[in-house]
Formats: sequence, structure tokens, C-alpha cells
Amino acid sequence: MYRVGIFLALLTMMLPIVTPAQTFELKIHHPLPVSSTVHQKVLLPWCEALQLQSNGRLQCRLFPSMQLGGTVPQLIDQVGDGVVDIIWTLPGFSPGRFPMTEVFELPFMIRDAEAASRALWDYVHQHDMKEFAGMRPLALHVHGGGVFHTIDRPIRRRGDLRGMKIRAPTRQTTRFMAILGATPVGMPVPQVPEALAKGVIDGTLLPYEVMPTLKVDELTRYHSEPGSDQPKIYTSVFVLGMNKARYDSLPTDLKKIIDANSGIELSARIGSIFGQAEVINRQPLPPASINVISDQEIASWKKFGQPIIDGWVRDVTKSGADGKMLLDAARKLIADYEAKSAGEKR
Repeated sequence: MYRVGIFLALLTMMLPIVTPAQTFELKIHHPLPVSSTVHQKVLLPWCEALQLQSNGRLQCRLFPSMQLGGTVPQLIDQVGDGVVDIIWTLPGFSPGRFPMTEVFELPFMIRDAEAASRALWDYVHQHDMKEFAGMRPLALHVHGGGVFHTIDRPIRRRGDLRGMKIRAPTRQTTRFMAILGATPVGMPVPQVPEALAKGVIDGTLLPYEVMPTLKVDELTRYHSEPGSDQPKIYTSVFVLGMNKARYDSLPTDLKKIIDANSGIELSARIGSIFGQAEVINRQPLPPASINVISDQEIASWKKFGQPIIDGWVRDVTKSGADGKMLLDAARKLIADYEAKSAGEKR
């Protein structure tokens, strides 16, 4: 028995040592609840794909509703400093830090969220990567366009906005609301329900996509929008971004998996998801609550929006970039992708 024991011990020593494959946890922080479109239809499926394709070596821990602390504008710094690995947020919530990206948030720039998201990805990679220093964009997208949700009256013409406190999501939209006669109130989207409930604001600009998550359909009575053939009053830019150093530290095969599930196609898919959510979340609203702003009125709004566009060109040019070239580049990318999308749908 003694000799058998020694033999077995020697045999065990000769066997190769099998160690479990190293796993890498990615902490993802974002400002919206678990019920939101981005959490349920974007981040969860994306994380599941990474885990499946890496045989469990890539795993996500999702922290919605700012569970790791800080404010929404601080998310950009959190990923840049490596406090978290990945964020999903609006660059526009960090005013002044992404001025070149704001071209997509100018009035009446987009019609189709999927096409505009493709255009945004190309635009940033061709002209604007310096604004994303320290971060590796995994997706860049827009939503389906914001509309007015108001408590006491619909918005049929510019005069209806006079004296109304309207939540505006971005710098450019804030300026536009002021020109149209409203009193703009800037705030991140999670603060909107309480502001409506307490009468801090009379209405908000938001896409239908996020309306049920924030219960805006319960807090407002009227929803005012341009006609379906018109460009959207505004859209917002979003980024799914990863700390660059964290990405660089991963094994090559895992980086390839992240790359295969990121980029322009992910951006377009998210844009499509958000665009579809506009239609889905609008449908249950009472028809009498929806007001379509006339084409004639929208035409006049476009004229009032021109100083916003001119101001953006002027400000970006003062910073050392070619504002007119960037505006033209963004418009051409959007137009080209929208034309391609329309052709594919025919």
C-alpha cells in the first residue's frame, strides 16, 4: 500500500496542472432605471453576447440609476479615470466638453435614428476623436428625436411657448427654446419626473422612447410633435464608451470579441431600437393628447433655428476647427445614410 501511495503521488505530480480560464469583469454604469430601453434592449443583450462568445471569460456587472454614485455629468470622468470600465451616457450632459459632437444636436438635423447613428459614428472617427481622449467608443448613437410633453396645454405655435418653463436636454436645445420664447430649464433626464410633479417645469422635451420609464405620460396631458415627414426638432448624442487603458489591458482574443460586437453596426442597431421605441411608446397615448405642429409653423421654427446653427459654426471655428466644414460633413453623412436607408426600405 505504501508503494502504491507513492506511485499515485508521483503520477499526480506528472499530470498537467489545469487552471480555470481567467475571467474579466466589466463594470458598466449608466443613469437610467432597469426598466429603460437602454438597459433591457441594449446593455443586457450586449453583455450576454460577450459572455457567450468568450465562454464566460467576459462578464458584465451592470449598475443602473447611478448606483455607483456621482452625478450624470460625472460619468465621462468616471470612465476616463477608470472608476468604472464602461459607461452609457449623453456627452451633452457635460456642457462644453464635446462641442464638435453637438452638431448632431442642432435643430432639425435628423429624420432617421438608425441612419443618423451610422453618420455619427463616421463623423466622430473622421473628425472628432480628440474629444473622446481616454475613452474607446464602443457605440455612438442618437435617439428618435424629442417632442414636447406638457402639463396644461399643447404646443401649436411659437407663441404657446412664451412663459413656459420647458426642460431642455442639451446646450443647443436650451438655446433654441430660449429663441422660441420658452424659459429653458436644463437638467439630466432622471430629474424630469420630480420636476414635472412639483411644477418646477411646465413641460419637457423628450423622446417617446423614455417617456414610460419616467412616467412622463402620467405626468403630462399633451404631446406636440412635427409631422412625420419633417425632421425632428432635436436629437441627443449618446456614447457607450470604455476606459481605453482597461480595453488595452485585455487579452487579444477578448478585445476581438468586444470589437466584433461594437462599432458602426452596434451604433446603427441601437439607433434602430430607439427609433422603433418611438412608435411603440406613442401608440397607447390617447389620440386627443397628440398634437401635430403644422408644416408652416415648423418652417418658421427652422428660420428661428438658423442663428443656433450659425452660432455653433462660429464657436467651433473660434476654437480652431473648421465649423462650416464640420457642419457640411455631418449633413452629408446624415443625408447619405438616410438616402441609403430609404432605398433599402423601398
